[in-house]
Formats: sequence, C-alpha cells, structure tokens
Amino acid sequence: MEWTYDKLKVGDKDSVSKVVTGEDVADFARISLDNNRVHLDEEYAKTTPFGRRIAHGMFGAGLISAALGTKLPGYGTIYMGQNLKFMAPVFLGDTITAWVEVVEKIDAKKRLKLKTWVENQDGKVVIDGDALVMFNK
Repeated sequence: MEWTYDKLKVGDKDSVSKVVTGEDVADFARISLDNNRVHLDEEYAKTTPFGRRIAHGMFGAGLISAALGTKLPGYGTIYMGQNLKFMAPVFLGDTITAWVEVVEKIDAKKRLKLKTWVENQDGKVVIDGDALVMFNK
C-alpha cells in the first residue's frame, strides 16, 4: 500500500524480514568499520558468552530503517530519531523481522511516533525501541 499521512492511523504496523548470513555480517563490518572479532572470528566468538559469532546490533537496527523507509510509512519518510535497547544476540542463520507500529500522529507537523522492535524466528524480541519520523506525503 502507498501510504499518505491521512490514511495512517494508530495501530497500523508492518515489517521486513531477513536471514542473517556471514556475508551480511562481513559486509556490515566493512561498511561500518566495526571489525569486532565477535562478529567475524568464529574461534574468538567461541570464547565469548555467546559461544559463536553474532551480528552487529546496528545490523538489526538497520532493518528498522528499512521497514520505515519502504513499508510503513514508506517512501517519503524522514528518520528523525530512534531509541534502541539490545535485548538478545542475533546469530548467523537467524531470520530477523523488524516491526514498526504507529503509536501517535502529530498532525501539526505530519510526524509519527512509532514503536519499533526486531524479533528472531522464535518470536524473541532482540531489539526494542521507538522512533520519530516526519512524513511528507
């Protein structure tokens, strides 16, 4: 659906999903310059509390941006702010789904407050937060 501000209502929600691959994590490390060994070195990662490699937290958070920019509210969204809490690790091979849900409309400036969260294939919330966006459609 192509959203306009007037069509949006509190409670509307949408999502995007992705299987996390080793290539994704390597690409994110290259782009972000975050080469923490827990993301890239399996032998090192075995010595951590996670016991294996994990994806960057901001990789999962990036899916929230994708959901906002392409699903709800979609094209025309200007990201103004985001609060995040990292709740659990994301492992290679996990399927993660980023959800966004409208919780408040600020009509005077065509802004939206949204609940945002990312969950894994088991329904466990791995990232929790909220966002503020401007929507100019």
